[in-house]
Amino acid sequence: MIILDKPYVSEFLKETIRKYNLPVLKTQTALDFIGNEGVLFLDEDATIEKLKISPETLVYTNSENAINWIANNLGFTDLPEKVNLFKDKVKFRQLIDELYPNFFYKAIALEDLKTISVKDFPKPFVIKPSVGFFSFGVYTVTDENSWKSIVKSIYEEVEAVKEIYPVEVLNTTTFIAEEFIRGTEYAFDAYFDNEGNPVILNILKHIFSSDADNSDRVYLSSAGIIRENLERFGNFLTKIGNLVGLKNFPMHVEVRVDDSGKIMPIEINPLRFGGWCTTADFTFHAYGFNSYNYLLTQQKPDWVRILKDKEGKIFSIIVLNNSTGEKVENISSFDYEKLQSCFEKPLFLSKADHKTYHIFGFVFAETRQENFAEIEYILKSDLKEFLTLG
Repeated sequence: MIILDKPYVSEFLKETIRKYNLPVLKTQTALDFIGNEGVLFLDEDATIEKLKISPETLVYTNSENAINWIANNLGFTDLPEKVNLFKDKVKFRQLIDELYPNFFYKAIALEDLKTISVKDFPKPFVIKPSVGFFSFGVYTVTDENSWKSIVKSIYEEVEAVKEIYPVEVLNTTTFIAEEFIRGTEYAFDAYFDNEGNPVILNILKHIFSSDADNSDRVYLSSAGIIRENLERFGNFLTKIGNLVGLKNFPMHVEVRVDDSGKIMPIEINPLRFGGWCTTADFTFHAYGFNSYNYLLTQQKPDWVRILKDKEGKIFSIIVLNNSTGEKVENISSFDYEKLQSCFEKPLFLSKADHKTYHIFGFVFAETRQENFAEIEYILKSDLKEFLTLG
């Protein structure tokens, strides 16, 4: 069962739905995105009845905006409870306490940020919305002196984005302070099959321009990145699945791995892959298989075969977040052609309405390892060179 919602449904996902005749919840939003032709729509009553008859039916959504419908209509299943366990970062930390008993975290109400003392918090620590999306409201606090300015920035950012996403996706009433997780950061799509076994569909390494960088600008994948992490991430997912009893459950996972190989989860996003159809679409462009179809037909990638001709290649997702310092209302256009010319082999471009969503879009690219400089360039760019103001 697929639930489509704002902000974005890719053409690739639409084509997949039609090609494999996948059932879609019939809502006005879904109709606006995909139209009525060639789509197997089920109305709300039929969808609810389907889940009552088969409560373990696999549900996939392109967007966390759909969590609201799930919470309001599927309370007779365990989906709302499981979704909330992962989506709420405070509840997620409580869930995995037994796996990470010495990890520091603390829930803080938005109105208490200005008065709470962080003197005794371990430094550095990260402050972010307990229910969040992308890097909105995420800051690293290195010392007590920087706290006031960070709180000021948080309030400004909350005001700027509060109307963009529903509270199930971005809820800034409660924040979580948690110790800074050291190590290399990774993101990957996965699902638990109908027997509770985890299946990993891609692995990306999240790189940063500096220690202070919290942005989502660049994610890399390669044969080496996947081979190095496939087994240990599978073992990690097995532990998580055992805590909750997961079956027929897709997710997008973010973790860090320290020098000793210890895996620490940052967050797990339920019932979807990467936001804005990024990672699932990317997997098709980079590795040639359809993650949506693999999920819904319970297929497992044959990584030995898939990776055999990928040596020496780096595949990247470039998130065009507004790092320009310019207010979105002052930006009249973004030069996507100029941006794509920065890459030797752009694979795909997705544009976004920056005035509404505060991002310009996404680029997938293929780069030879010896030409890594093009990735470093876009990683450090503030993107101002691509703007027209006015």
